[in-house]
Amino acid sequence: MKKIIQFLTAIAIVAPVAIWATSEPSSVQTEQVSRFACNAFALSPEARKRHFDELGPALLKLKKSTRELPDGYEFELPPDKGTYQLLTEWAYHERLCCPFFDIDVRFERENGPLWLRLTGRPGTKEFIKEEFDLAYSH
Repeated sequence: MKKIIQFLTAIAIVAPVAIWATSEPSSVQTEQVSRFACNAFALSPEARKRHFDELGPALLKLKKSTRELPDGYEFELPPDKGTYQLLTEWAYHERLCCPFFDIDVRFERENGPLWLRLTGRPGTKEFIKEEFDLAYSH
C-alpha cells in the first residue's frame, strides 16, 4: 500500500509539470468559480424532473445519519446495490447543476455503510445546510 501511495504521489507531482512543459504557450488561464446557486437548467427537463422529484427525495428517505464536516457534510446511506445506483445517478446530475460541490461516494470496509460526502470551497457548507434543509432533518 505504501508503494502505491508513493507511486500516486509521484505521478501527481510529475504529470502536471510534464503537461505544462509540453503545452503550447497560451493566455493566462484562470480557474472558473461558479456561483453558489443550483442551475437546474443544466439538466434536461426529464433529468431535472427525475433528479429533483424522484432521486433526491428517495435518497433523503434512505439517509441514516448526517455528519457535519468543517467544509460540508457526509450522509450515511444503506450499502445496497439499489441505493448505490440511485446515489451515483443523483451525483452525476448534481455535479452538472451544482459544479461547486466536491462529491465523494464511498463504501466503508467490511460491508460497512455507503457514504455521500459533499464539500467544497468556503460557503459550500452553508449552501448545503440551506438547500438540503439540514436544520430540520434527522
